Amino acid sequence: MRSFSGRDILSLKEFEREEFFRVFQVADELEPIARDRRNSDLLANKTLVTAFYQPSTRTRLAHEAAMHRLGGHVTGFSDAKMTRAGDWYQESIKDTVKMLEYYGDAIVMRHFQQGAPAEAAKWASVPVINAGDGWGEHPTQVLTDLYTVLHEKGHIDGLTFLCIGDMRMRTMHSISYGLTQFDAEVIYVAPPEMSLTDEFKAELRHYNLRFSEAEHVAQVIHKADVIYMEPVVQPDYTKARQEASADKGLTPENYKITRDLLASKAKSDAIILHSLPRMDELPEDVDKTRHSRYWQEAFNGVVMRMALLALILGAME
Repeated sequence: MRSFSGRDILSLKEFEREEFFRVFQVADELEPIARDRRNSDLLANKTLVTAFYQPSTRTRLAHEAAMHRLGGHVTGFSDAKMTRAGDWYQESIKDTVKMLEYYGDAIVMRHFQQGAPAEAAKWASVPVINAGDGWGEHPTQVLTDLYTVLHEKGHIDGLTFLCIGDMRMRTMHSISYGLTQFDAEVIYVAPPEMSLTDEFKAELRHYNLRFSEAEHVAQVIHKADVIYMEPVVQPDYTKARQEASADKGLTPENYKITRDLLASKAKSDAIILHSLPRMDELPEDVDKTRHSRYWQEAFNGVVMRMALLALILGAME
């Protein structure tokens, strides 16, 4: 297995099966630090640079919290408009990254342009973590999701994942790539204009992922061990920022998970994951059902980023 030390985390297509389990193992070792709400000194001499060109709550703060939990330091920006990269100058990714690499030991980047973190990695002498790139990928979120599934179900192999939402989403790309390394099956439910592209389906077949498509969650929810959700009402992820209109629209029943649907048709031990934020596709009254795991997923987001930072910065091997 390749070392993680100094490695960029850009795409789950780059992960081999044993590498998933190594990251999960390190996360297990570090989890008590986060669970006990304490800090260690594992990365006391390291600094993380955050470069967020797009709004973020969970991803940015989870990386920052992870670094603090490991005793490290954080600097960076959460709004590119407050930097020369986002104002009149529109400084290039190359020039920005060549500067940022002198300010810390790793860079975590979210960008509205697909491929921007990979471009940054070409120029940076320190590891770059992709925190979401347009419609591209979101590897740290899906590592979090798979870690949550492993803990909640005891295994990933043999499970059926029901993926509901916009299949253009970066999380949907990453979960699909990630599951190619497991003996899992995926059922996709999406509006026609948001469904899997022919090119992406061909790529998944190339990786031997077993998958199918359905029109309505009610038709297939009885098969699901893991219900993996994203909104179908959402902003354009190719823009730096998009404010809501007066009428955002409502989610059609085809793509919603409700208490009634769970009670009548879901497996009794099915779990629901949602990276959040949510719209009306997942009503709040589902939160108190035995199926919800998105709050545990949020906690695991800190633990997973702790594991990745410890590995790429060489504190653990």
